Amino acid sequence: MKKAALYVRVSTADQHIESQLYDLRQLAEQRGIQVVKEYEDKGVSGLKARRPGLDALMADARQKKFSVVLVAAFDRVARSTRHFLHVVDELDSLGIEFVSRREGVATGDAMGRLFITIISAIAELERSLVVERVKSGMRRARLEGRQIGRARLDVDRAQIVQDRRSGMSLTQVARKHSISRASVCRLMKEASGNALPVVFSPVVDLAQQAGAGR
Repeated sequence: MKKAALYVRVSTADQHIESQLYDLRQLAEQRGIQVVKEYEDKGVSGLKARRPGLDALMADARQKKFSVVLVAAFDRVARSTRHFLHVVDELDSLGIEFVSRREGVATGDAMGRLFITIISAIAELERSLVVERVKSGMRRARLEGRQIGRARLDVDRAQIVQDRRSGMSLTQVARKHSISRASVCRLMKEASGNALPVVFSPVVDLAQQAGAGR
């Protein structure tokens, strides 16, 4: 007998998961599948990337604790088409069948795999259209002479580097030029070609000179 895991989720704390669990237990019984564990996320929005119940399910899936995952619907699993496909693809790579009650899809049969393939193709098309729209917008912005990305700091870079190398602290340099400490660090790295600056210690230098004179 196949071993199954049930996954249920509700978006708000005042919603109940019992109806989802009842339907999935019934579905498992109809398919002759033994339910070994139930995973749930209560009051967790589908937009959240991290969900304790789903994370625990995927962790147990990697340990092959079951061979089938039953869910009430696609939208109970993932926050987006891409995330949904990622979950299904990982389960498939582990040899675990995915079954959605509402859509009537099971990746263990040919029609289910075909449906997932169609969804993947639509998602890929959607990503391509988004990328093309972004590129088109950037081209239009360049033609109109608009700034793309982070604006270049309008500061005296040479003076900032000189002030820092003269012994001023990051905070002092940042305050003097009205920029952030991170910007000072970035400008120093650019000036030194990402090489770490060499710091000379007067005490060490004098000791070395004394040693050389012996």
